[in-house]
Order: sequence, then C-alpha cells, then structure tokens
Amino acid sequence: MNKKPMRILLCAVMVAVMISFSAAPAFAAGDVAGAIEQTWNTAKTQIQTVVNNVVFPVIDMILAILFFVKLGTAYFDCAPVKAL
Repeated sequence: MNKKPMRILLCAVMVAVMISFSAAPAFAAGDVAGAIEQTWNTAKTQIQTVVNNVVFPVIDMILAILFFVKLGTAYFDCAPVKAL
C-alpha cells in the first residue's frame, strides 16, 4: 500500500476530530453567560472572605516587621559613637 494516500487520509481524520472537539463548546445548550455570572457571584464572597481573613493580616504583619526593622536601623544610624 502506498504511504502518501494513507498519510493524507490520516491527516484528514485528525483534522476532523480536532474540529469536532473544538466546535462542542460553541453549541452549548442553556444560558452560558448566566451560569458564569452566577459562579462569579458565588465565588466573589469566598474571595472577599479569603482576602479579608488571610491576605490583609499577612500584609499588616509584613508592614509591622518592616516598620520595626526600619526603626531599629534608624536608631543605630543616629546613635553616637564613642571615641577610643
């Protein structure tokens, strides 16, 4: 059997399979935009809870540590040096 027609047939089948997989979301039934909006509204409260309970306290802690580091370095920069 000749390899060229077999290769062309295989490529055609692969292209047809790829097109069928790509076209499936385009023909989705139902209200896709409404489902996405509802999912976002549900996730929005969870995201706000995580940000308020986790992200902001971590940022506050980092800023407090940096403040005390800056305060300590400013003190040591201004401290008088005794002459020997």
